[in-house]
This record gives sequence, structure tokens and C-alpha cells, in this order.
Amino acid sequence: MAGAKEIRTKIASIKSTQKITRAMEMVAAAKMRKAQDRMQASRPYAEKISQVIGHVALANPEYHHVFMTPRSEVKRIGYVIVSSDRGLCGGLNSNLFRSLVKEIKDLQAEGKELVYCTVGSKSLGFFRRVGGKVLAQVSHLGDAPHIEDLVGTIKVMLDAYTQGEVDEIRLAYNTFVNTMTQQPTVSQLVPLVPGADAAELKHHWDYIYEPDARVILDNLLTTYIEFISYQAVVENGACEQSARMVAMKSATDNAGELINELQLIYNKARQSAITQEISEIVGGAAAIAN
Repeated sequence: MAGAKEIRTKIASIKSTQKITRAMEMVAAAKMRKAQDRMQASRPYAEKISQVIGHVALANPEYHHVFMTPRSEVKRIGYVIVSSDRGLCGGLNSNLFRSLVKEIKDLQAEGKELVYCTVGSKSLGFFRRVGGKVLAQVSHLGDAPHIEDLVGTIKVMLDAYTQGEVDEIRLAYNTFVNTMTQQPTVSQLVPLVPGADAAELKHHWDYIYEPDARVILDNLLTTYIEFISYQAVVENGACEQSARMVAMKSATDNAGELINELQLIYNKARQSAITQEISEIVGGAAAIAN
């Protein structure tokens, strides 16, 4: 019964793992609902401020802000990369990194220089392994991130753009589509360009700035960039919890299937051992009788 004993030990171990994955699935489901509520609560503001920026971009302002003025030549590109702090969320981070690596290789082949700003431990660890200059990083924002935690990190990249050290800034994160689908997304953050919705605006207008266009646009555009980055973090948080819930459910189901298979093997081994013992007893009795 040595084989049966080993199988029993494996079954007990897998059952313990199954309890952990089931608990993690339930925790992720609870956190996912809160993350989705947080994401849905911030979307109306993001949509409205994007509309305002669309009007500003299509207007003819008296002052052209540096964040809205494309560079004549783009030699150096900065990436703000949003990832999770923890693993066990399926291919969420690896899918984003895979799409980024392809884009990065194409840009490097064109002779572009790249620098990075990472949000989340996974992105920081990835670019430390594969190589790359990380200008700023922030991690462990928690399940309920605050925009104040991002301001300093984003400001490093904006200062680099203002000082001419970076010619373009892009934002990479996972967009929440639904519970089963998370879409890796890379968008241009600076210089600001009118989106497709802004370009289709039927009416746009010029603004009268008080007290000064420079001050107003400085605050407005900086706030917009910071909030878009925050929205990316919130979206990625909802994606993380959804992906973790699905991954833990899959792990729990796989553990159940493995337990059933091992239980069948155990029953066969036990039946074989019992049959062998009966055969030995019958054989011994026959030998004594003869």
C-alpha cells in the first residue's frame, strides 16, 4: 500500500491548495466589484475632461502650450507603463509586456531612444530584467489608489518632456472590456492630440482665459494628464482583480479534476492491493490443505 499512501498524501496536498485558490477567487471577486465601481465612478469625469481638451485642441488659442505642440523630430520616447504589484492574475501582465516588447523593438530598429516610468512592481521587475532606463517608478498603490500617489512620478516624465529630454510620452496599460477580456492598450499621452471623438465634434469654440492663458492651460493640461494616468491605474486595477478571479477559478477547477483522477488511481491501487492479499491468502490456504 506504499503507492496508495503516496497518492493519499498527494490528494490531501491538492485539496489544501484547492481551498487556498477558492478563497483567493472569492476575495478577488469581492475586490473586483469594488474596483469596477471605482472605475465606473471615474469614467464620467475622464470623458468630460477629454471633451474639454478636445475643444481646446481644436481651438485657436492665443498661447500654444508645450504639451500641445508636437516636436519636429521624435528621437526619444518615454513610456509610462502600468502593471500590477502582485502576480497570480493569469497572462494580464505578460500580454501587456509582449505587445510592448514588439513595439519597442520596432522603435529601436528605427533608432529611437526609450526611457520608462513604471507603475507597479511587475513592470519595474520586467524592465530591470530585460534592460532599459527607468526614470521614475511607483509601486504598492493598494487596491484603492489615490491620484496624489501618482503626481510625483508623472511629473518626472512631464519635466523631462518640458526640458527637451523626451520628445513624446506614451501610456501603456490594460483596458477593462469585461470580466473575461482585458485589452493591452498603448496611447499617446504627450503631446496631446485630439481623439477621434474630439475630431468629430460638430461644434467647437475658442476660449477667453482669465487671468492668463498660460496659467490656465498649465493647470488644465497637467491635471488632465495626471487624471488620465490615474484612470489607467484604476482600469488596470479592475483588470487585475478580474484576471485573478478567473485564474483562481481555473486553478480551483483544475485541482478538482486532478483530485478526481488521483482518487480513481488510488481506488485502482487499493483494489489491486486487496486482490493481491486475497490471492496470497487463498494460495497459502491451498498450500496448507495439500
